[in-house]
Amino acid sequence: MTPLSGLVASFFLLQLLIAPGSPSPFPPRNETARVARYVAHHCDWGALATISSHSPVQGQPFANVFSVSDGPKGAGSGVPYLYLTNMEISVQDLQVNPNASLTMSLAQTHFCKKEGFDPQSPLCAHIILSGSIHQVDGTESDTAKLALFSRHPEMESWPRDHSWFFAKLNVTNIWVLDYFGGIKTVTPEEYYSAKP
Repeated sequence: MTPLSGLVASFFLLQLLIAPGSPSPFPPRNETARVARYVAHHCDWGALATISSHSPVQGQPFANVFSVSDGPKGAGSGVPYLYLTNMEISVQDLQVNPNASLTMSLAQTHFCKKEGFDPQSPLCAHIILSGSIHQVDGTESDTAKLALFSRHPEMESWPRDHSWFFAKLNVTNIWVLDYFGGIKTVTPEEYYSAKP
């Protein structure tokens, strides 16, 4: 086997790696929109960054962890849904300024640990989705409920007096870091039309 054929074989082997608990192999890294959809679907939580409305950090970036879901396992839509309450400090920020960024990383799955990738390594794929958070209603509320409760069943028992509501991130910008050479961008159109 020549060095080149060995490299090609290693590349195809890497493409066949399956994140535990997922029915689909990791997409080829040159298919950036598919990688973004893969990460969005296989991550159960993310760090949501808002602009703080609270002293003493008013006007500064503020990151907080939220459970997310883009759909039941194996049926992702790409839309990040959240289950929120106005009692939560980041949600209070969103009432002042709905703009936010959501970061999700395969570091939370077994994928990176299995391959020995540090969470900060570009090989441990992560995405940053930016846009604005908005409450959903009607049939989309039912879609969000199915997406979230199928992945986070504990949510159904959360205190009813907290006035929970379903929301989504209306994605306007997507960045993907999944390999060496810098961050890549994906348009929302490319992202939503990709098959993860």
